[in-house]
Amino acid sequence: MRKAGGNPKSDTDLSGLSREELLEKYLQLQDLTRQKETLEETCLQLKKQVSDLQMQIGWMSEQLALSNKKTFGSSSEKTSPEQLSFFNEAESLADSKLPEPQVEEITYKRKKRKGKREEDLKGLPLEIVEYALSETECTCPQCGEHLHQMSKEIRSELVFVPAQFKKVKHERLIYSCRNCEKKEIATPVIKAPAPAALIKGSIASASLVAGIINGKYVNSLPLYRQEKEFQRQGIYLPRQNMANWLIRCADDYFVLLYERLRHELLTNDILHADETTMQVLKEPGRKPTCNSYMWLYRTGPSDRPVVLFEYQQTRAAEHPKTFLSGYHGYLQVDGYAAYHTLPKEIRIVGCFAHARRKFDEALKIMSEKDRLGSKAERGLQYCNALFAIERDIQNLSDTERTRIRDEKSVPILEEFHEWLQKIQPQMLPKSKMGKAIHYALDQWEYLTGYLLDPRLSISNNLAEQSIRPFTIGRKNSLFSDTPRGAFTSAVIYSLVETAKANGLKPYIYFQYLLSRMPNLDFKNNPEKLESLLPWSADLPEDCRLPADSAKNSQED
Repeated sequence: MRKAGGNPKSDTDLSGLSREELLEKYLQLQDLTRQKETLEETCLQLKKQVSDLQMQIGWMSEQLALSNKKTFGSSSEKTSPEQLSFFNEAESLADSKLPEPQVEEITYKRKKRKGKREEDLKGLPLEIVEYALSETECTCPQCGEHLHQMSKEIRSELVFVPAQFKKVKHERLIYSCRNCEKKEIATPVIKAPAPAALIKGSIASASLVAGIINGKYVNSLPLYRQEKEFQRQGIYLPRQNMANWLIRCADDYFVLLYERLRHELLTNDILHADETTMQVLKEPGRKPTCNSYMWLYRTGPSDRPVVLFEYQQTRAAEHPKTFLSGYHGYLQVDGYAAYHTLPKEIRIVGCFAHARRKFDEALKIMSEKDRLGSKAERGLQYCNALFAIERDIQNLSDTERTRIRDEKSVPILEEFHEWLQKIQPQMLPKSKMGKAIHYALDQWEYLTGYLLDPRLSISNNLAEQSIRPFTIGRKNSLFSDTPRGAFTSAVIYSLVETAKANGLKPYIYFQYLLSRMPNLDFKNNPEKLESLLPWSADLPEDCRLPADSAKNSQED
Protein backbone atom coordinates (compact mmCIF):
# COMPACT_ATOMS: atom_id res chain seq x y z
CA MET A 1 0.00 0.00 0.00
CA ARG A 2 0.97 3.55 -0.68
CA LYS A 3 2.09 5.35 2.38
CA ALA A 4 0.25 8.53 3.26
CA GLY A 5 2.10 11.58 2.13
CA GLY A 6 4.56 9.44 0.19
CA ASN A 7 5.35 9.84 -3.56
CA PRO A 8 5.02 6.64 -5.61
CA LYS A 9 7.91 5.75 -7.89
CA SER A 10 7.04 6.65 -11.49
CA ASP A 11 7.72 4.28 -14.41
CA THR A 12 9.62 7.12 -16.00
CA ASP A 13 11.77 7.64 -12.92
CA LEU A 14 15.09 6.14 -14.04
CA SER A 15 17.05 7.02 -10.89
CA GLY A 16 18.66 4.11 -9.23
CA LEU A 17 18.73 1.99 -12.41
CA SER A 18 21.87 0.34 -13.48
CA ARG A 19 23.51 0.93 -16.86
CA GLU A 20 22.26 -2.38 -18.18
CA GLU A 21 18.71 -1.58 -17.08
CA LEU A 22 18.89 1.85 -18.71
CA LEU A 23 20.07 0.28 -22.00
CA GLU A 24 17.24 -2.23 -21.87
CA LYS A 25 14.72 0.57 -21.29
CA TYR A 26 16.16 2.52 -24.23
CA LEU A 27 15.87 -0.49 -26.57
CA GLN A 28 12.29 -1.08 -25.45
CA LEU A 29 11.47 2.57 -26.17
CA GLN A 30 12.97 2.34 -29.68
CA ASP A 31 11.01 -0.85 -30.33
CA LEU A 32 7.77 0.81 -29.23
CA THR A 33 8.52 3.80 -31.47
CA ARG A 34 9.03 1.54 -34.48
CA GLN A 35 5.83 -0.36 -33.67
CA LYS A 36 3.95 2.95 -33.44
CA GLU A 37 5.29 4.12 -36.81
CA THR A 38 4.40 0.77 -38.37
CA LEU A 39 0.88 0.92 -36.95
CA GLU A 40 0.42 4.50 -38.16
CA GLU A 41 1.60 3.54 -41.66
CA THR A 42 -0.73 0.51 -41.64
CA CYS A 43 -3.63 2.72 -40.56
CA LEU A 44 -2.94 5.14 -43.39
CA GLN A 45 -2.78 2.27 -45.89
CA LEU A 46 -6.03 0.81 -44.56
CA LYS A 47 -7.73 4.21 -44.72
CA LYS A 48 -6.63 4.61 -48.35
CA GLN A 49 -7.76 1.09 -49.14
CA VAL A 50 -11.15 1.74 -47.53
CA SER A 51 -11.45 4.99 -49.48
CA ASP A 52 -10.56 3.25 -52.76
CA LEU A 53 -13.02 0.44 -52.04
CA GLN A 54 -15.74 2.94 -51.22
CA MET A 55 -15.09 4.71 -54.52
CA GLN A 56 -15.20 1.37 -56.37
CA ILE A 57 -18.40 0.36 -54.60
CA GLY A 58 -19.91 3.77 -55.35
CA TRP A 59 -18.91 3.49 -59.01
CA MET A 60 -20.28 -0.06 -59.30
CA SER A 61 -23.49 0.99 -57.55
CA GLU A 62 -23.88 3.85 -60.02
CA GLN A 63 -23.34 1.48 -62.95
CA LEU A 64 -25.82 -1.03 -61.56
CA ALA A 65 -28.44 1.65 -60.90
CA LEU A 66 -27.94 3.17 -64.35
CA SER A 67 -28.11 -0.25 -66.00
CA ASN A 68 -31.36 -1.02 -64.19
CA LYS A 69 -32.74 2.36 -65.26
CA LYS A 70 -31.84 1.69 -68.87
CA THR A 71 -33.30 -1.82 -68.75
CA PHE A 72 -36.45 -1.27 -66.74
CA GLY A 73 -36.97 2.50 -66.54
CA SER A 74 -38.08 5.19 -68.92
CA SER A 75 -35.49 6.34 -71.47
CA SER A 76 -36.96 9.83 -71.63
CA GLU A 77 -34.82 12.72 -70.41
CA LYS A 78 -37.80 15.00 -69.89
CA THR A 79 -38.11 16.72 -66.54
CA SER A 80 -40.97 18.47 -64.86
CA PRO A 81 -41.51 22.16 -65.73
CA GLU A 82 -41.11 23.16 -62.08
CA GLN A 83 -37.43 22.33 -62.29
CA LEU A 84 -36.83 25.28 -64.61
CA SER A 85 -37.55 27.99 -62.04
CA PHE A 86 -34.53 27.60 -59.80
CA PHE A 87 -32.97 30.99 -60.49
CA ASN A 88 -34.33 34.37 -61.50
CA GLU A 89 -33.23 34.32 -65.12
CA ALA A 90 -35.15 31.12 -65.78
CA GLU A 91 -38.39 32.56 -64.43
CA SER A 92 -38.54 34.80 -67.48
CA LEU A 93 -38.78 31.71 -69.69
CA ALA A 94 -42.48 31.53 -68.95
CA ASP A 95 -42.95 34.76 -70.96
CA SER A 96 -43.98 33.27 -74.29
CA LYS A 97 -45.20 35.51 -77.10
CA LEU A 98 -47.80 32.92 -77.97
CA PRO A 99 -51.09 33.33 -76.04
CA GLU A 100 -52.23 30.59 -73.70
CA PRO A 101 -54.61 28.20 -75.50
CA GLN A 102 -58.24 28.70 -74.48
CA VAL A 103 -60.74 25.94 -73.77
CA GLU A 104 -62.80 27.02 -76.78
CA GLU A 105 -59.78 26.77 -79.04
CA ILE A 106 -58.98 23.23 -77.86
CA THR A 107 -62.58 22.14 -78.33
CA TYR A 108 -62.61 23.55 -81.85
CA LYS A 109 -59.40 21.77 -82.77
CA ARG A 110 -60.68 18.47 -81.46
CA LYS A 111 -63.90 18.81 -83.42
CA LYS A 112 -61.92 19.65 -86.53
CA ARG A 113 -59.89 16.44 -86.23
CA LYS A 114 -63.05 14.35 -86.60
CA GLY A 115 -62.73 14.73 -90.37
CA LYS A 116 -59.06 13.84 -90.42
CA ARG A 117 -59.76 10.14 -90.98
CA GLU A 118 -61.63 10.87 -94.20
CA GLU A 119 -58.87 13.25 -95.23
CA ASP A 120 -56.22 10.57 -94.69
CA LEU A 121 -58.19 7.96 -96.67
CA LYS A 122 -59.35 10.14 -99.55
CA GLY A 123 -56.64 8.93 -101.93
CA LEU A 124 -57.52 5.23 -101.56
CA PRO A 125 -59.62 3.27 -104.07
CA LEU A 126 -63.28 3.28 -103.03
CA GLU A 127 -65.57 0.28 -103.19
CA ILE A 128 -69.25 0.80 -102.32
CA VAL A 129 -71.26 -2.15 -101.05
CA GLU A 130 -75.00 -1.41 -101.02
CA TYR A 131 -77.51 -3.37 -98.97
CA ALA A 132 -81.09 -3.00 -100.24
CA LEU A 133 -84.42 -4.80 -99.97
CA SER A 134 -85.71 -6.75 -102.94
CA GLU A 135 -88.91 -5.68 -104.69
CA THR A 136 -90.90 -8.29 -102.85
CA GLU A 137 -89.52 -7.10 -99.51
CA CYS A 138 -90.38 -3.42 -100.19
CA THR A 139 -93.86 -3.82 -98.73
CA CYS A 140 -95.10 -2.12 -95.59
CA PRO A 141 -95.76 -4.80 -92.94
CA GLN A 142 -98.57 -2.64 -91.50
CA CYS A 143 -100.63 -1.49 -94.49
CA GLY A 144 -99.15 -3.43 -97.40
CA GLU A 145 -98.22 -0.32 -99.45
CA HIS A 146 -94.89 0.00 -101.36
CA LEU A 147 -91.92 1.32 -99.32
CA HIS A 148 -89.79 4.23 -100.54
CA GLN A 149 -86.13 4.96 -99.69
CA MET A 150 -86.08 7.46 -96.82
CA SER A 151 -82.31 7.76 -96.07
CA LYS A 152 -79.06 5.83 -95.80
CA GLU A 153 -77.06 4.45 -92.90
CA ILE A 154 -73.39 4.71 -93.82
CA ARG A 155 -70.26 3.29 -92.19
CA SER A 156 -66.71 3.01 -93.53
CA GLU A 157 -63.99 0.46 -92.89
CA LEU A 158 -60.42 0.05 -94.06
CA VAL A 159 -59.76 -3.29 -95.76
CA PHE A 160 -56.27 -4.75 -95.83
CA VAL A 161 -55.20 -6.62 -98.98
CA PRO A 162 -52.09 -8.75 -98.26
CA ALA A 163 -49.15 -8.67 -100.64
CA GLN A 164 -49.58 -10.90 -103.64
CA PHE A 165 -47.24 -12.30 -106.26
CA LYS A 166 -47.92 -12.61 -109.94
CA LYS A 167 -45.74 -13.77 -112.79
CA VAL A 168 -45.31 -11.29 -115.65
CA LYS A 169 -43.92 -12.68 -118.92
CA HIS A 170 -42.43 -10.01 -121.18
CA GLU A 171 -42.85 -11.04 -124.84
CA ARG A 172 -41.02 -8.65 -127.15
CA LEU A 173 -42.06 -9.05 -130.78
CA ILE A 174 -39.36 -8.93 -133.44
CA TYR A 175 -40.12 -7.90 -137.01
CA SER A 176 -38.43 -8.34 -140.37
CA CYS A 177 -39.26 -7.51 -143.98
CA ARG A 178 -40.36 -10.34 -146.28
CA ASN A 179 -39.58 -8.32 -149.39
CA CYS A 180 -36.01 -7.62 -148.27
CA GLU A 181 -35.57 -11.26 -147.40
CA LYS A 182 -36.33 -12.14 -151.04
CA LYS A 183 -34.64 -9.29 -152.88
CA GLU A 184 -31.96 -7.78 -150.64
CA ILE A 185 -28.70 -9.08 -149.24
CA ALA A 186 -29.40 -7.68 -145.74
CA THR A 187 -32.76 -7.83 -144.05
CA PRO A 188 -33.61 -5.24 -141.35
CA VAL A 189 -34.74 -6.67 -138.03
CA ILE A 190 -36.79 -4.36 -135.83
CA LYS A 191 -37.70 -5.02 -132.19
CA ALA A 192 -40.74 -3.56 -130.50
CA PRO A 193 -39.92 -1.04 -127.77
CA ALA A 194 -39.72 -2.68 -124.33
CA PRO A 195 -38.32 -1.67 -120.94
CA ALA A 196 -34.89 -3.00 -120.02
CA ALA A 197 -34.58 -5.70 -117.38
CA LEU A 198 -33.65 -4.52 -113.91
CA ILE A 199 -30.96 -7.22 -113.67
CA LYS A 200 -30.21 -9.25 -116.80
CA GLY A 201 -31.02 -12.93 -116.45
CA SER A 202 -32.87 -12.40 -113.14
CA ILE A 203 -36.53 -12.67 -112.14
CA ALA A 204 -36.15 -9.58 -109.95
CA SER A 205 -38.58 -6.78 -110.80
CA ALA A 206 -38.65 -3.15 -109.65
CA SER A 207 -41.62 -3.80 -107.35
CA LEU A 208 -40.05 -6.93 -105.82
CA VAL A 209 -36.67 -5.32 -105.05
CA ALA A 210 -38.41 -2.17 -103.77
CA GLY A 211 -40.45 -4.38 -101.45
CA ILE A 212 -37.32 -6.11 -100.15
CA ILE A 213 -35.65 -2.72 -99.58
CA ASN A 214 -38.74 -1.44 -97.79
CA GLY A 215 -38.78 -4.52 -95.56
CA LYS A 216 -35.08 -4.47 -94.64
CA TYR A 217 -34.17 -0.78 -94.56
CA VAL A 218 -37.47 0.84 -93.59
CA ASN A 219 -39.17 -1.79 -91.42
CA SER A 220 -35.92 -3.41 -90.12
CA LEU A 221 -36.97 -6.87 -91.33
CA PRO A 222 -33.84 -8.99 -91.99
CA LEU A 223 -33.61 -10.97 -95.22
CA TYR A 224 -33.96 -14.32 -93.47
CA ARG A 225 -37.31 -13.23 -92.04
CA GLN A 226 -38.45 -12.00 -95.44
CA GLU A 227 -37.39 -15.37 -96.88
CA LYS A 228 -39.64 -17.12 -94.33
CA GLU A 229 -42.52 -14.76 -95.09
CA PHE A 230 -42.22 -15.42 -98.84
CA GLN A 231 -42.20 -19.16 -98.13
CA ARG A 232 -45.46 -18.82 -96.22
CA GLN A 233 -46.90 -17.28 -99.39
CA GLY A 234 -45.68 -20.23 -101.47
CA ILE A 235 -42.65 -18.50 -103.05
CA TYR A 236 -39.08 -19.62 -102.41
CA LEU A 237 -36.66 -16.67 -102.64
CA PRO A 238 -33.33 -17.51 -100.93
CA ARG A 239 -31.87 -14.70 -98.89
CA GLN A 240 -28.62 -15.04 -100.86
CA ASN A 241 -30.47 -14.09 -104.06
CA MET A 242 -32.11 -11.13 -102.35
CA ALA A 243 -28.73 -9.95 -101.05
CA ASN A 244 -27.25 -10.22 -104.56
CA TRP A 245 -30.12 -8.14 -105.98
CA LEU A 246 -29.57 -5.41 -103.40
CA ILE A 247 -25.82 -5.29 -104.08
CA ARG A 248 -26.33 -5.20 -107.87
CA CYS A 249 -28.91 -2.41 -107.66
CA ALA A 250 -26.69 -0.40 -105.32
CA ASP A 251 -23.67 -0.79 -107.65
CA ASP A 252 -25.55 -0.22 -110.91
CA TYR A 253 -28.02 2.49 -109.92
CA PHE A 254 -28.04 3.82 -106.36
CA VAL A 255 -24.35 4.82 -106.20
CA LEU A 256 -25.02 7.43 -108.89
CA LEU A 257 -27.68 9.05 -106.71
CA TYR A 258 -25.50 8.69 -103.59
CA GLU A 259 -22.62 10.64 -105.14
CA ARG A 260 -25.00 13.33 -106.42
CA LEU A 261 -26.49 13.65 -102.91
CA ARG A 262 -23.00 13.89 -101.40
CA HIS A 263 -22.26 16.82 -103.71
CA GLU A 264 -25.51 18.46 -102.58
CA LEU A 265 -24.67 17.82 -98.92
CA LEU A 266 -21.31 19.60 -99.15
CA THR A 267 -22.91 22.74 -100.59
CA ASN A 268 -24.68 23.36 -97.25
CA ASP A 269 -22.93 25.45 -94.61
CA ILE A 270 -24.44 23.60 -91.62
CA LEU A 271 -23.99 19.85 -91.24
CA HIS A 272 -24.50 17.28 -88.48
CA ALA A 273 -22.46 14.10 -87.99
CA ASP A 274 -22.52 11.00 -85.80
CA GLU A 275 -21.18 7.46 -85.84
CA THR A 276 -22.12 4.07 -84.41
CA THR A 277 -20.67 0.58 -84.31
CA MET A 278 -21.52 -2.33 -86.59
CA GLN A 279 -20.12 -5.81 -87.10
CA VAL A 280 -18.82 -7.13 -90.42
CA LEU A 281 -17.81 -10.78 -90.38
CA LYS A 282 -15.51 -11.14 -93.38
CA GLU A 283 -13.23 -8.11 -93.35
CA PRO A 284 -9.71 -8.83 -94.68
CA GLY A 285 -7.13 -9.09 -91.91
CA ARG A 286 -9.64 -8.55 -89.08
CA LYS A 287 -11.38 -10.83 -86.61
CA PRO A 288 -15.16 -11.24 -86.99
CA THR A 289 -15.61 -9.81 -83.48
CA CYS A 290 -13.92 -6.48 -84.35
CA ASN A 291 -16.10 -3.39 -84.42
CA SER A 292 -16.56 -1.51 -87.66
CA TYR A 293 -18.37 1.82 -87.93
CA MET A 294 -21.24 3.42 -89.78
CA TRP A 295 -20.74 7.17 -90.05
CA LEU A 296 -23.63 9.54 -90.65
CA TYR A 297 -23.64 13.02 -92.17
CA ARG A 298 -26.73 15.11 -92.73
CA THR A 299 -27.75 18.65 -93.57
CA GLY A 300 -28.99 21.13 -91.00
CA PRO A 301 -32.01 23.38 -91.75
CA SER A 302 -32.62 22.96 -95.49
CA ASP A 303 -35.43 22.69 -98.01
CA ARG A 304 -33.40 19.89 -99.61
CA PRO A 305 -32.43 17.67 -96.65
CA VAL A 306 -29.77 15.04 -97.31
CA VAL A 307 -28.89 12.11 -95.02
CA LEU A 308 -25.84 10.03 -95.93
CA PHE A 309 -24.28 6.95 -94.31
CA GLU A 310 -20.70 5.80 -94.86
CA TYR A 311 -19.25 2.42 -93.84
CA GLN A 312 -15.67 2.39 -92.54
CA GLN A 313 -13.60 -0.22 -90.71
CA THR A 314 -12.46 2.16 -87.96
CA ARG A 315 -13.40 5.28 -86.04
CA ALA A 316 -10.28 7.15 -87.13
CA ALA A 317 -10.33 10.90 -87.75
CA GLU A 318 -9.16 10.39 -91.34
CA HIS A 319 -12.64 9.19 -92.37
CA PRO A 320 -14.62 12.40 -91.71
CA LYS A 321 -11.61 14.37 -93.01
CA THR A 322 -11.80 12.50 -96.33
CA PHE A 323 -15.59 12.53 -96.60
CA LEU A 324 -15.79 16.27 -95.86
CA SER A 325 -12.85 17.18 -98.08
CA GLY A 326 -13.35 20.71 -99.42
CA TYR A 327 -16.19 21.52 -97.02
CA HIS A 328 -16.41 24.95 -95.38
CA GLY A 329 -18.96 25.57 -92.66
CA TYR A 330 -20.32 24.40 -89.31
CA LEU A 331 -20.29 20.75 -88.25
CA GLN A 332 -22.39 19.83 -85.20
CA VAL A 333 -21.22 16.68 -83.41
CA ASP A 334 -20.91 15.02 -80.02
CA GLY A 335 -17.76 15.19 -77.91
CA TYR A 336 -15.71 12.65 -79.89
CA ALA A 337 -12.17 14.08 -80.16
CA ALA A 338 -11.62 12.93 -83.77
CA TYR A 339 -13.90 15.71 -85.03
CA HIS A 340 -11.71 18.32 -83.33
CA THR A 341 -8.80 17.41 -85.63
CA LEU A 342 -10.65 18.46 -88.79
CA PRO A 343 -9.31 21.42 -90.83
CA LYS A 344 -9.93 24.90 -89.44
CA GLU A 345 -12.35 25.64 -92.30
CA ILE A 346 -14.79 23.32 -90.50
CA ARG A 347 -16.11 24.99 -87.33
CA ILE A 348 -17.08 22.37 -84.74
CA VAL A 349 -20.24 22.90 -82.69
CA GLY A 350 -21.00 20.67 -79.69
CA CYS A 351 -24.17 19.00 -78.44
CA PHE A 352 -25.78 20.18 -75.23
CA ALA A 353 -28.04 17.12 -75.23
CA HIS A 354 -24.98 14.99 -74.45
CA ALA A 355 -24.05 17.27 -71.55
CA ARG A 356 -27.62 17.20 -70.24
CA ARG A 357 -27.76 13.41 -70.56
CA LYS A 358 -24.79 13.01 -68.22
CA PHE A 359 -26.46 15.12 -65.51
CA ASP A 360 -29.66 13.16 -66.09
CA GLU A 361 -27.79 9.87 -65.59
CA ALA A 362 -26.19 11.19 -62.40
CA LEU A 363 -29.65 12.13 -61.12
CA LYS A 364 -31.30 8.84 -62.08
CA ILE A 365 -28.92 6.70 -60.02
CA MET A 366 -29.79 8.65 -56.86
CA SER A 367 -32.60 7.68 -54.51
CA GLU A 368 -35.76 9.79 -54.65
CA LYS A 369 -35.08 11.46 -51.30
CA ASP A 370 -31.53 12.45 -52.29
CA ARG A 371 -32.47 14.04 -55.62
CA LEU A 372 -34.21 17.14 -54.36
CA GLY A 373 -31.72 19.99 -54.13
CA SER A 374 -28.81 17.85 -55.31
CA LYS A 375 -26.01 19.13 -57.53
CA ALA A 376 -27.08 16.71 -60.26
CA GLU A 377 -30.54 18.25 -60.24
CA ARG A 378 -29.05 21.74 -60.34
CA GLY A 379 -26.89 20.89 -63.36
CA LEU A 380 -29.89 19.37 -65.14
CA GLN A 381 -31.95 22.47 -64.39
CA TYR A 382 -29.38 24.72 -66.06
CA CYS A 383 -29.52 22.54 -69.19
CA ASN A 384 -33.33 22.42 -69.17
CA ALA A 385 -33.52 26.20 -68.93
CA LEU A 386 -31.37 26.54 -72.06
CA PHE A 387 -33.47 24.00 -73.96
CA ALA A 388 -36.68 25.75 -72.91
CA ILE A 389 -35.43 28.99 -74.48
CA GLU A 390 -34.67 27.15 -77.73
CA ARG A 391 -38.18 25.67 -77.85
CA ASP A 392 -39.70 29.13 -77.46
CA ILE A 393 -37.66 30.72 -80.25
CA GLN A 394 -37.60 27.90 -82.81
CA ASN A 395 -40.17 29.58 -85.09
CA LEU A 396 -38.81 33.12 -84.78
CA SER A 397 -36.65 34.99 -87.28
CA ASP A 398 -32.86 34.75 -87.16
CA THR A 399 -32.65 38.29 -85.78
CA GLU A 400 -35.08 37.55 -82.97
CA ARG A 401 -33.37 34.27 -82.14
CA THR A 402 -30.02 36.05 -81.80
CA ARG A 403 -31.51 38.79 -79.63
CA ILE A 404 -33.24 36.40 -77.22
CA ARG A 405 -30.18 34.17 -76.97
CA ASP A 406 -28.07 37.20 -76.03
CA GLU A 407 -30.64 38.35 -73.45
CA LYS A 408 -31.51 35.03 -71.85
CA SER A 409 -29.16 32.21 -72.84
CA VAL A 410 -25.84 34.01 -72.38
CA PRO A 411 -26.45 34.96 -68.69
CA ILE A 412 -27.54 31.38 -67.90
CA LEU A 413 -24.45 29.98 -69.62
CA GLU A 414 -22.16 32.32 -67.70
CA GLU A 415 -23.72 31.35 -64.36
CA PHE A 416 -23.66 27.67 -65.31
CA HIS A 417 -19.96 27.81 -66.22
CA GLU A 418 -19.05 29.59 -62.97
CA TRP A 419 -21.03 27.01 -60.96
CA LEU A 420 -19.30 24.10 -62.73
CA GLN A 421 -15.85 25.50 -61.96
CA LYS A 422 -16.81 26.06 -58.32
CA ILE A 423 -18.12 22.55 -57.58
CA GLN A 424 -15.68 20.51 -59.69
CA PRO A 425 -13.10 20.13 -56.85
CA GLN A 426 -15.85 18.78 -54.57
CA MET A 427 -16.71 15.84 -56.86
CA LEU A 428 -14.98 12.48 -57.24
CA PRO A 429 -13.57 12.45 -60.80
CA LYS A 430 -14.82 8.93 -61.58
CA SER A 431 -18.32 9.42 -60.22
CA LYS A 432 -21.21 10.10 -62.59
CA MET A 433 -21.46 13.67 -61.37
CA GLY A 434 -17.70 14.16 -61.67
CA LYS A 435 -17.77 12.92 -65.25
CA ALA A 436 -20.74 15.14 -66.10
CA ILE A 437 -18.92 18.23 -64.81
CA HIS A 438 -15.67 17.29 -66.55
CA TYR A 439 -17.48 16.74 -69.87
CA ALA A 440 -19.27 20.09 -69.67
CA LEU A 441 -16.09 22.05 -68.84
CA ASP A 442 -13.91 20.16 -71.31
CA GLN A 443 -16.42 20.72 -74.14
CA TRP A 444 -17.50 24.24 -73.14
CA GLU A 445 -16.05 25.96 -76.22
CA TYR A 446 -18.02 23.61 -78.48
CA LEU A 447 -21.18 23.47 -76.34
CA THR A 448 -21.58 27.23 -76.59
CA GLY A 449 -20.84 27.22 -80.32
CA TYR A 450 -24.53 27.28 -81.21
CA LEU A 451 -24.54 30.98 -80.25
CA LEU A 452 -22.38 31.75 -83.31
CA ASP A 453 -25.25 31.46 -85.80
CA PRO A 454 -29.02 31.68 -85.17
CA ARG A 455 -29.59 28.74 -87.52
CA LEU A 456 -27.52 26.40 -85.36
CA SER A 457 -29.20 24.05 -82.94
CA ILE A 458 -28.39 23.58 -79.27
CA SER A 459 -28.07 19.81 -79.80
CA ASN A 460 -27.06 17.20 -82.36
CA ASN A 461 -30.45 15.49 -82.12
CA LEU A 462 -30.98 15.72 -85.89
CA ALA A 463 -28.07 13.34 -86.46
CA GLU A 464 -29.14 11.03 -83.63
CA GLN A 465 -32.67 10.80 -85.04
CA SER A 466 -31.31 10.04 -88.51
CA ILE A 467 -28.97 7.28 -87.31
CA ARG A 468 -31.62 5.63 -85.13
CA PRO A 469 -33.22 3.57 -87.98
CA PHE A 470 -29.83 2.00 -88.65
CA THR A 471 -29.32 1.10 -84.97
CA ILE A 472 -32.78 -0.50 -84.88
CA GLY A 473 -32.01 -2.49 -88.02
CA ARG A 474 -28.64 -3.47 -86.55
CA LYS A 475 -30.36 -5.06 -83.54
CA ASN A 476 -32.42 -7.24 -85.86
CA SER A 477 -29.76 -8.10 -88.44
CA LEU A 478 -26.88 -8.32 -85.91
CA PHE A 479 -24.12 -8.05 -88.54
CA SER A 480 -23.16 -7.66 -92.21
CA ASP A 481 -21.48 -10.59 -93.90
CA THR A 482 -19.00 -8.72 -96.11
CA PRO A 483 -17.65 -5.17 -96.58
CA ARG A 484 -19.50 -5.03 -99.89
CA GLY A 485 -22.76 -5.76 -98.07
CA ALA A 486 -21.98 -3.07 -95.50
CA PHE A 487 -21.30 -0.57 -98.30
CA THR A 488 -24.62 -1.50 -99.92
CA SER A 489 -26.42 -0.94 -96.62
CA ALA A 490 -24.81 2.50 -96.29
CA VAL A 491 -25.94 3.51 -99.79
CA ILE A 492 -29.51 2.23 -99.45
CA TYR A 493 -29.97 3.61 -95.92
CA SER A 494 -28.84 6.97 -97.31
CA LEU A 495 -31.53 6.97 -100.02
CA VAL A 496 -34.20 5.71 -97.62
CA GLU A 497 -33.55 8.35 -94.94
CA THR A 498 -33.15 11.14 -97.49
CA ALA A 499 -36.45 10.11 -99.09
CA LYS A 500 -38.17 10.16 -95.68
CA ALA A 501 -36.65 13.55 -94.84
CA ASN A 502 -38.11 14.92 -98.11
CA GLY A 503 -41.59 13.58 -97.40
CA LEU A 504 -41.54 10.64 -99.83
CA LYS A 505 -42.98 7.13 -99.53
CA PRO A 506 -39.85 4.94 -99.63
CA TYR A 507 -41.45 1.92 -101.33
CA ILE A 508 -43.11 3.95 -104.11
CA TYR A 509 -39.95 6.03 -104.59
CA PHE A 510 -37.68 2.99 -104.92
CA GLN A 511 -40.12 1.28 -107.25
CA TYR A 512 -40.07 4.40 -109.43
CA LEU A 513 -36.25 4.58 -109.36
CA LEU A 514 -35.81 0.92 -110.26
CA SER A 515 -38.34 1.09 -113.10
CA ARG A 516 -36.77 4.25 -114.60
CA MET A 517 -33.01 3.95 -114.06
CA PRO A 518 -32.37 0.82 -116.20
CA ASN A 519 -33.80 2.72 -119.19
CA LEU A 520 -31.82 5.96 -118.82
CA ASP A 521 -28.36 6.72 -120.20
CA PHE A 522 -26.69 8.69 -117.40
CA LYS A 523 -23.23 8.48 -118.95
CA ASN A 524 -24.17 10.59 -121.95
CA ASN A 525 -27.03 12.44 -120.26
CA PRO A 526 -26.00 13.07 -116.61
CA GLU A 527 -28.69 15.75 -116.26
CA LYS A 528 -31.34 13.01 -116.27
CA LEU A 529 -30.23 12.15 -112.74
CA GLU A 530 -31.66 15.45 -111.50
CA SER A 531 -35.21 14.33 -112.26
CA LEU A 532 -34.81 11.38 -109.86
CA LEU A 533 -33.60 13.29 -106.80
CA PRO A 534 -35.96 13.26 -103.79
CA TRP A 535 -36.91 16.94 -104.19
CA SER A 536 -37.43 16.80 -107.97
CA ALA A 537 -40.72 18.22 -109.24
CA ASP A 538 -40.71 15.46 -111.89
CA LEU A 539 -41.41 12.71 -109.35
CA PRO A 540 -44.91 11.21 -109.58
CA GLU A 541 -47.38 12.62 -107.09
CA ASP A 542 -48.02 9.20 -105.55
CA CYS A 543 -44.38 9.18 -104.34
CA ARG A 544 -45.19 12.02 -101.92
CA LEU A 545 -46.81 11.76 -98.51
CA PRO A 546 -49.60 14.18 -97.57
CA ALA A 547 -48.26 17.21 -95.70
CA ASP A 548 -49.40 16.02 -92.22
CA SER A 549 -48.10 12.49 -92.76
CA ALA A 550 -44.78 13.78 -94.08
CA LYS A 551 -44.29 15.91 -90.96
CA ASN A 552 -45.06 12.97 -88.66
CA SER A 553 -42.72 10.72 -90.63
CA GLN A 554 -39.83 13.18 -90.27
CA GLU A 555 -40.47 13.53 -86.53
CA ASP A 556 -40.37 9.74 -86.13
